[in-house]
Amino acid sequence: MKSRNVLIVTKKELGGIYAEKTIVFAILLQLFIALFSSFLMVGLTTMYDPNALAGYRGVEYGIGYVGSDGDLYSIIDDRPDLRAYRMDLDPAIASLKERQLQAVVFVPDTPADADEPVLVTLYMLQNDIQSAVVEVKLKEAFLVYEEELRSVRSNRLTLTPIHLEFPETRERSSYFEFVFGLLIPLLVFMPAIISAALIIDLITEEYQAGTLETLLSTTVTYGEMLWGKILACIAIVPIQSAAWLLLLAANGIVVQHPLEILLHVVAGSMILIIIGAFCALHYRERTSAQFIFSTAVVVLIIIAMSFPYNPLNLIVRLSVGTIGSVHWVLLFGLLAFSLLLSLLLTRYAGRISRLPQ
Repeated sequence: MKSRNVLIVTKKELGGIYAEKTIVFAILLQLFIALFSSFLMVGLTTMYDPNALAGYRGVEYGIGYVGSDGDLYSIIDDRPDLRAYRMDLDPAIASLKERQLQAVVFVPDTPADADEPVLVTLYMLQNDIQSAVVEVKLKEAFLVYEEELRSVRSNRLTLTPIHLEFPETRERSSYFEFVFGLLIPLLVFMPAIISAALIIDLITEEYQAGTLETLLSTTVTYGEMLWGKILACIAIVPIQSAAWLLLLAANGIVVQHPLEILLHVVAGSMILIIIGAFCALHYRERTSAQFIFSTAVVVLIIIAMSFPYNPLNLIVRLSVGTIGSVHWVLLFGLLAFSLLLSLLLTRYAGRISRLPQ
C-alpha cells in the first residue's frame, strides 16, 4: 500500500466534501446556531432541568383556585409571580383552555388535621412552555403547604424523628451541569458520528455510481482507495470538534484539556468510521449499510455506557479537569482497539477486492 496514493484519494475526497453543498450548508448552519448559543442555552437548560426557571421574575401568572378556603390560597396569592382567583371548577377549566389562566388548582374540603391525606389536583395545558414555568413556581408553593400540613399533623408521631444536619453546600448550577455534563460531550462526539455515516456514503456511491472500476483502473489499489476515504473522514473530525470548543470558549465556557479531548474524540471516531466501513463493504448499498450501522452504534453506546469510564463520562471529567492521568491508559486502549479493527478491515478489504465488483 503506497502512502502517496492514499493521500491522493484523501485529497480528492476532502475536495469532494468541500464541494458538496449539503455538507457546507450543514457546517454553516452549525455556525449560525452558535450565534444564538445564549438563547439556546436557556431553552435547553430548561428542558434539562425546569427548576432552573424558578428564579425568574417579572411576570404574574393567573391561577384559578377551586375548593375550600385554606392556607394554600394565601401561599399562592402571596407570591409576587402568582395571582390566585377563587372560581368554580367548570369556569376555571374553561378559562384555562382559553389561556385566560395559566393553571387551575383544585383543593378538596379536607381539614388540615384530618386523618386522610389532602389530595390537591393541578390542571395545566399540555406541551406548553409557559406551563413548565408555572409548574415550577407552583411546586414551590406546594412544598410550603406540605410543610405546614406536616407541622399540623406532627402530634400523630409516636417516635421522635432523628434530626439530621447536613453540611452547607454551594448552590448547584443547572446551567454548568447541563453544559459540562451533556452539551460538551454531545458537541465533540457529533462530528465523529457524522463522519462514520459519511464513510458509508463515500464507499457505497462508488458501487452504486459504477465508478469503482474506473478508479481501480489507475495505479490506486482497492486498499488505498478505502484508506484514503477513511483518512478524509477522520481528518474532518478534529476540525469540527475544535471549532465547537473554540465557540464555547468565545461564549465564556472554558474547557480544560482541549487537546486531550480531541485525541479521545479522534480515537473514538476511528472506531466508528471503521465500523461504518465494514458495513459499507459488506452491503455495498447505502440504505442497508446505514441501517445496520445505526443499530450497531446504538448497541455499542449502550455497552460503553455500562462502564465507569465511558466516553461521555471521560469527556466530562476531562473538560472539568478531574480525571488525572488515567485517561492516557484509556486512550491507549482505544488506539489499540482501533488498530485491531484496522487490521481486520484491511484483510476484509483484500478479500473483497478479489471478488467480482
